[in-house]
Parts: sequence; C-alpha cells; structure tokens
Amino acid sequence: MPLGEHRLGYGAAGIGNLYRAVDDAEAAAIVETAWSGGVRYFDTAPHYGLGLSERRLGAVLRTKPRREFTISTKVGRLLEPVDNPAFGNVGHRRDDEGFDVPADYRRVWDYSEAGLRRSLESSLERLALDYVDVLYLHDPDVFGLDRGIAEGLPALQKLRAEGLVKAIGVGANSAEALLACVQAAELDVVMLAGRYTLLEQPALRGLLPACVQRGVSVVNVGVFNSGLLARQVVPQNAHYNYEPAPAELLAKARALAACCADYGVELPAAALQFGLRHPAVEAVAVGAGTALQMQQNIDQMNVAIPEELWAALIERDLVPA
Repeated sequence: MPLGEHRLGYGAAGIGNLYRAVDDAEAAAIVETAWSGGVRYFDTAPHYGLGLSERRLGAVLRTKPRREFTISTKVGRLLEPVDNPAFGNVGHRRDDEGFDVPADYRRVWDYSEAGLRRSLESSLERLALDYVDVLYLHDPDVFGLDRGIAEGLPALQKLRAEGLVKAIGVGANSAEALLACVQAAELDVVMLAGRYTLLEQPALRGLLPACVQRGVSVVNVGVFNSGLLARQVVPQNAHYNYEPAPAELLAKARALAACCADYGVELPAAALQFGLRHPAVEAVAVGAGTALQMQQNIDQMNVAIPEELWAALIERDLVPA
C-alpha cells in the first residue's frame, strides 16, 4: 500500500460522532485540515456513526484529485435499517456503541462473500466514490477469528482478484489475531490498534516480524493508547483501552513523559513518531474530533526528535532495544 512520503493518516471515527456530536462544517474542516497538512491516507468504516463517517469523508474527498489519496473502509458489519415497531420511535433512540447518532440502523455481523460484497457496495454509495483502495475485514478478534479466516479472507481475496479493490487486509486490536490472518492468507496490509506503541509492544513478538517476512504493510493506529499518551502531563483520570488506566500504566506513561521532557520533546510527538520506527509500519493513522486536534497531530508528526531520546528510552528500560 504505497503512501510515499505521506506517513500520517487520518482515522475518521471522530467525524462519525464518536463520543460526541460534530456538525457537518466541523467535520469538513477536520478533513480539509488533514489534506492541507499533507495527509493523503484516510480510513473509515460503516461502523463509525452508522455510515455518517463515510458520508462526511466522501463529501470532502470527492472534491480532491482521486489519484492523490488512498482511502480504506471496512467490511464485516452490515448496516440494516431499523423498521421493527418493537424498537419504538427510532428518532429518539441513540446508538449504543459509542457514536452520538440516531439508532436508525443496526449492525449485523456478516463475513460471507455476499455480505462483504453488499457492504462494499453500500460503502461506495455513502462515499460517492468509484472505488476504495483498501478493504479491511473488521474486528475478527471480536466476531470470530475462525469465521474471519474461513469465510472473510477468501471473500476478500476474491474481491481483489476481480479488481474491485486494490488491496485487502484485516483490522484488529489483537496482534495474535492479525498474525493468524497474515499466516492464513495473502494480505497486503493489516491495521494494528494499540499493540505497537511507546507504552507497549506485544506485536514485536510475532506479528511485525511476520509482516516484514511476508511483505505485508502495517498501518499503526491507537498509538496514544486511548489517550494515555496524548498529553505531556498525564492526568490521574487518563484512560487505557477505553477504561480508567491502572496505576502501573499511569506510572509508566509519566516516566515516558519525563524522559521525553529531558530531551525537549512532548510525549504525544514521541508517541506518534515511535509508531513508525518498525520497518513493517508504513503509516500511523490517528483520529481527531476537531480541526485543531488534527493540526496538532500534524505538527507533532513534524517535530524533530533527537536520536538521543530513543537511546535514552532504551537505557531507562522504557522501550525494548
């Protein structure tokens, strides 16, 4: 999945109203800020705001030269309209999976070939684009890894062979699940969430070496570990894996921040750039809920970090050699 020099991507869950509502103007401003800052990789999914993220992202990107950007979306969750009277007045129900949107659709897990084709067609309609560059199987570690490998991966390979997508991959929070998928199919890319970060690197044990060996690109996401590494001063109420961070991880994050400060670097900048240091990683994709946050991410990616900091982190046993 060649991205050239553009190694910072935008993960568009935020413009699907993740945790809070964002209006159309702010959503467009976030994507435009990313574009102005050199971002050329954009990731979305039907799951993000029950299709809202795809619609908003497509509204901006279809005004850009199509060959100048790479866009990915995901399959595995079909969106079915909610028209059952038992659900009551749909307009007053809100999504219960973290997105501030009306619950006028429900997510239906489907890894069948027919389900993946239907999901891709629906995504293209929402994006109003002719094609997506990358198609990920979404969260097989949640729905069922065996089904993902047996059903989803062969279907993805068929879509690629037919030329309906350029590249295929899998997105998951589990490095072990991604390793199993890499070993089971000829993938182009995996999206790894939170398992190769400044805080922790379990993907080093198997997944990343296997990706190097097999020529599989890695898009690294979740590099702030749910916000734990997102600020120089780590607050007591910081989260990890979307839950309150345990004391030992708070202490480690603060030790990382202190080491960074010794070299004049803020923790978020180090967290972003560390995510690119393994040769398997082609891009880091981060979210943003405001245009200001997007600009801050761009600025942090462009901070010059001295090599001495990386050496010091190793010497202090904060990251592996």
